[in-house]
Amino acid sequence: MKLIHKGKTKDVFLLEDGNYLLKFKDDVTGEDGVFDPGSNKVGLTIEGAGRAGLRLTKMFFEILEDKGIPTHYIDVNIDDATMTVKPATLFGKGIEVICRYRAVGSFYRRYGGYVKEGQPLDAFVEVTLKDDMRQDPPITEDALDMLGILTHDEYKILKELTKKIAGIVKEELAKKGLELYDIKFEFGRIGEDKHIALIDEISGGNMRAFKDGKQVEPLELERLMLE
Repeated sequence: MKLIHKGKTKDVFLLEDGNYLLKFKDDVTGEDGVFDPGSNKVGLTIEGAGRAGLRLTKMFFEILEDKGIPTHYIDVNIDDATMTVKPATLFGKGIEVICRYRAVGSFYRRYGGYVKEGQPLDAFVEVTLKDDMRQDPPITEDALDMLGILTHDEYKILKELTKKIAGIVKEELAKKGLELYDIKFEFGRIGEDKHIALIDEISGGNMRAFKDGKQVEPLELERLMLE
């Protein structure tokens, strides 16, 4: 097993069989000790957050598997806070895809002159580049195609998958009286046919969920979803 990448919230190891092992950490993204899934730096450490995120990821990825939605998921080891996944090729140096149901976070900071904070959005999808130096800039479909990151046809698949997966997560949260405000996904190409599949994780660390008008922290989200 070889360490190939130390990330903000997880480390990535290459296994002898060609698959990968993700080691979840207790670090979460945010600013000045405040959790923010849209931040591109570690803001705080929450004891138990790694395993909590992994439990939710396991639950959601297995739901997606049952629905025939492609992912890189193989299995998990909760005690070790690890997930085994299939190898995937990133789009460019990596992209993140956000589905927004409420005008909060960076969306509100950018477009606050046109929307009220918390205003409903119709599953708005946007793509950002994974680029810490440039603060993960948003990028358009035309720019993605022009720069050779993904094609127009791939963008359509990416957008459809994002809305479908976010909708499933939204429905599952609603069963527990939770409202999904926004969620961030990562995708890659997997298999010999290089089909587009969901990668990384689905956890409290990459979404904003609210209950009774208050944001739910990652550990509390895991408790509410799995109780």
